[in-house]
Amino acid sequence: MTAERAAPAQTASPAGGQSQLALAAYGALGLPLAMAALPVYVQIPAYYSTQLGLALAGTGWVLFLARLVDTVQDPWLGRWIDRLQGAGLQRWFWLGAILLALGFSGLWLPPVEGGYLLLWLGVMLVLAYTAHSMLNIAYLAWGARLTASVNSPTPEAHPAAASAVVNDDKSQNVGTAAQAAGGLLLGAAGWREGLGLAGVVVASVVPAYWLAQPAAERVNGLWWYCGFFVLALLLGVGLLQRWAPAWQRAAVTQPSWRESWQQWRGNRAFVRLCWPYWINAVSVAIPATLAPFFIQDRLQAGAQIGLFLGAYFLAAAIGLPLWVRLAARLGTLCTWRLGMLLALVAFCGASLLGAGDSQAYLLICILAGLALGADLALPPVLLAGCIRPGEAAAGYFGLWTLLGKLALAVSGLALPLLALLDYQPGQPAGPALAWVYAGLPCLFKLAALCLLRRYPAPERLESHHA
Repeated sequence: MTAERAAPAQTASPAGGQSQLALAAYGALGLPLAMAALPVYVQIPAYYSTQLGLALAGTGWVLFLARLVDTVQDPWLGRWIDRLQGAGLQRWFWLGAILLALGFSGLWLPPVEGGYLLLWLGVMLVLAYTAHSMLNIAYLAWGARLTASVNSPTPEAHPAAASAVVNDDKSQNVGTAAQAAGGLLLGAAGWREGLGLAGVVVASVVPAYWLAQPAAERVNGLWWYCGFFVLALLLGVGLLQRWAPAWQRAAVTQPSWRESWQQWRGNRAFVRLCWPYWINAVSVAIPATLAPFFIQDRLQAGAQIGLFLGAYFLAAAIGLPLWVRLAARLGTLCTWRLGMLLALVAFCGASLLGAGDSQAYLLICILAGLALGADLALPPVLLAGCIRPGEAAAGYFGLWTLLGKLALAVSGLALPLLALLDYQPGQPAGPALAWVYAGLPCLFKLAALCLLRRYPAPERLESHHA
């Protein structure tokens, strides 16, 4: 599938001439990818340590090492994806889908036990992470290049070319194209993250229900759950390739590693965005890893795990279009800052909770979920604005996902930290769990918010691209 293939029939819309149906076809793959991402990070550690009997510290170290392997490979995958087009791109998506289906099912339905279980967990995590990266990096790069189809594939169609145009009529056309391009990016991000959050809600509630059932019913339910995931994954890849706006491959020469590194370092806006993005990702990853332990052992509300996680992700799904609309009015950067502030308020309250505070925690889940919508939808839009005309988008997104997964790897060390603090899964937990779960993320979030002040304003970003 190349940029030259005929785009599907589309009706005019504010999103750069792309129909909502085409954007929905692009966003459909976000549902299964989200099912294989954050919910797995949330549920798998507790599933293996609490129900399958793995030691907490061992589970944490396997998570850390598997995520570290996943982190290192992302830039390589990004460079490889930048070379793909046509049938090679199609095969890449289908290969990634098959591998992800195997890894996801293997995590939930391990055929081994005892001493081999830790090894199985490590292998399946690496397989699932690798396949998820194969799909997700290509998927994000596809979305970042949607603006190439706005109005016309000329240099003037890119908002960064605005400062290079001196003719008044051309400047007016560029402004219109820039507005359409921004609307298209936000529209695509809204569909991708909205359907992704729907997948997250399903992946939070359904496994929580089956894991609370007796062993025989649990295994049967997990088989059905994995089957649904495989079907949604294959359908998402098919819709992307058949009905989504065409893959706009950038006509650039693949730079060497040294040239790529110099390119990234020379992009000041990108460098200044990376640090707050990574620190903020750590602030999200730590409570995601520890949420089931906090709910079960600190709040003593294990039977309500599905309710809390479902409320958290459902609030994010409901709030996401609100963040997108707010970003269109206030700007993406300002809106992301507001989302960070909301998350700070929520998690400061969570650090003070104890046994029996279920209603207060439900409110915190709703507030934190609303903030999550901003964290999911807005940073990729900022990143897309950092990529200069003619640069390979997948390389940037490879490094971007590397930072996110490095944050997840670091969050896995929270489990050995809790083990050092004498926390034992399945037993009532003291204040240490509350402070690691909520207090520590607040410190990271506050640091990210302060660093984001160094990110250039939109008008300075345009001059940087010129």
